[in-house]
Amino acid sequence: MPRSRLLLAALCALPLLLPSPLLAARPTGDVAVRELDNGLRVIVKTDRRAPVVVSMVWYRVGSMDEHNGITGVAHVLEHMMFKGTRRVPAGEFSRLIAAAGGRDNAFTSRDYTAYFQILQKTELPLSLRLEADRMNNLLLSRDEFAKEIKVVMEERRWRTDDRPQSVLYERLMASALKAHPYRHPVIGWMSDLETLTVEDTQRFYDQWYGPNNATVVIVGDVVAEEVFALAQKYFGRIPRKTLPQRKAQTEPPQLGIQRLTVKAPAEQAQVLMAWRVPRLQKPAEEWEPYALDMLEGVLSGNAAARLPQRLVRDQRIAVSAGAGYEGVGRGPGFFLLAGTPVAGRSAADIEAALRRELQRVVDEGVSEAELNRVRAQIISADVYQRDSMFFQARLIGVLETVGLSYRDLDLFIERLQAITAEQVREVARKYLVDDQLTVAYLDPQPLDSAAPRIKPPAGVRHGN
Repeated sequence: MPRSRLLLAALCALPLLLPSPLLAARPTGDVAVRELDNGLRVIVKTDRRAPVVVSMVWYRVGSMDEHNGITGVAHVLEHMMFKGTRRVPAGEFSRLIAAAGGRDNAFTSRDYTAYFQILQKTELPLSLRLEADRMNNLLLSRDEFAKEIKVVMEERRWRTDDRPQSVLYERLMASALKAHPYRHPVIGWMSDLETLTVEDTQRFYDQWYGPNNATVVIVGDVVAEEVFALAQKYFGRIPRKTLPQRKAQTEPPQLGIQRLTVKAPAEQAQVLMAWRVPRLQKPAEEWEPYALDMLEGVLSGNAAARLPQRLVRDQRIAVSAGAGYEGVGRGPGFFLLAGTPVAGRSAADIEAALRRELQRVVDEGVSEAELNRVRAQIISADVYQRDSMFFQARLIGVLETVGLSYRDLDLFIERLQAITAEQVREVARKYLVDDQLTVAYLDPQPLDSAAPRIKPPAGVRHGN
């Protein structure tokens, strides 16, 4: 399925070379916004195609708000938010939603933590009542924490430690960044999880979980004024918090190419290359992030793109090859290339091939036909994704939480479609240079050296 680019990097749980678009669906219908006296922002988007509502609460806090020693605490707190209040005991939140015919879950990223329910529209009061209760009245039981931290550690083993691609990406980011907290994995380092305490988690909750650090997004068959009245009823009495001061976290300049080798049990070698590049900050004024996004579309995204066409099918030196642009967020932006060699080829062979394709862009540029293909993907993704209320709600939440605006969605698409071949060539020439590059090789080790792992229990549904 063709998907738009920049924003999907922010939407994906694992940002490793998935299509990453800024080209996402614009919400259809009317959008209304109100801010309560306690600072809670409520955004309502009416969509009357089905008697359904998507209810989301977004907290502007994620792994980038952690510090050394407590990495992973934002994600652990996400798990603990389902462990009960005085009014709603542990496990009861999800049971009540299921009994009402709905479903719920949550996710944590570098930039935010979000909780959602999808329900029949008449059950919206239940969703808002439950979310308001745990925003202000969460009980962090020592016994529940002791059980849940073990679940999170097993989740880390299953999602990262036992997946060589994930280990490669994690170590690459830890090397590419020196100061910015994006260098830490969202799920946390195992050593920090082993020493994390319920007091650490309580402190994080007390600091960040307040109405003036949250946005409620409602999409569905609703009337905005009725939603605002419900938000006032359930959230209006929660006092605003004095939030910790957010100090600017500027990554120092990179002073040359960086290389690392990661040894892990795997069947094949891999290479992952990451360049520091601009992220989107001023949608109406900048053009470089849009050009980087279009470059990602030219190189990757479907079978006709350059990397899969030339490296996988024509030259047959790669099993897979792709690109990604991580350009939406509160931290540094990255442009990534990745490849897995066929048997008999090395990671160095794939790096050389990826470099040749980049040099072709610099030397020869890109064709209008290639740009038209990406533009067509933008339009098809825009039409397709408007069918999903959940995607629309999640898109609004991402934009508002990372400091952009849902109002810019039409602008994103217009600016992307206006990008020229020369602009795509210029960003490749300017930014994809060795002084901004970190290269990670996966050195495959025998698979029998890896201890077998078991997935987290079936009841574990919450994760980053």
